[in-house]
Amino acid sequence: MKPLVFVHGYLGGGLQWADQVEIFSEYFRVITPDLPGFGDNRAVTTPETIRGLAQYVLDELDRLEVGRFHLVGHSMGGMIVQEMAALAPERVDKLVLYGTGPVGVMPGRFETIEESRCGVKEKGVEETGRRIAATWFQHGKSAEGYAVCAELAVKASLQAALAGLTAMEAWSGVAALSKIESSTLVLWGDGDRAYQWSQPEQLWRGIEGAHLAVIPGCSHSVHLEKPHLFNAMLLDFLGTG
Repeated sequence: MKPLVFVHGYLGGGLQWADQVEIFSEYFRVITPDLPGFGDNRAVTTPETIRGLAQYVLDELDRLEVGRFHLVGHSMGGMIVQEMAALAPERVDKLVLYGTGPVGVMPGRFETIEESRCGVKEKGVEETGRRIAATWFQHGKSAEGYAVCAELAVKASLQAALAGLTAMEAWSGVAALSKIESSTLVLWGDGDRAYQWSQPEQLWRGIEGAHLAVIPGCSHSVHLEKPHLFNAMLLDFLGTG
């Protein structure tokens, strides 16, 4: 089976892809790594660069003896997979950039990165993680998928929570967009409070031949808010092999 790799974002974890593992395992070898410092990898030190995180995922795939693969990246994970495509373009077959953009300092984000950093330092990972996770849903803490994200958010180490913000703050993938050769789908929820339209639009226009899917009535966590639509879009794009 063709490997299909899902890379989670800031304060996320591999367990957030449980529905996708169930659906896509019929067609693919699904791999959902926890980034260092997040999920079950809480004890692992987190690199302070997006490139360092990208290399970590590539090293994990080497360990699993994975050669060429389809690749899905969400949020900060979308930045990471752009770097993976730059580091190892020959290994990335189809690429899905989901709820993400080409710059780490997100214009119009629900709060600045510095405000998030202050929140982590002053309120701690648990309180800040639960607050940030609520912004990923149209209906906040009452959303059906909120509990999953909140539980993963509070697993992050303090070092990871701060390192992730530093990594995003210093990153830009704009110059590399025109060099992406993989067939690419840009997927975005039209109510996303982290990545305003200018971000996915820049991906869509900057990557030659990129496809665009806009899911109505969703915020940042389309795969949890409207999983049937999300899965259908991915399956249509990836095919079954």
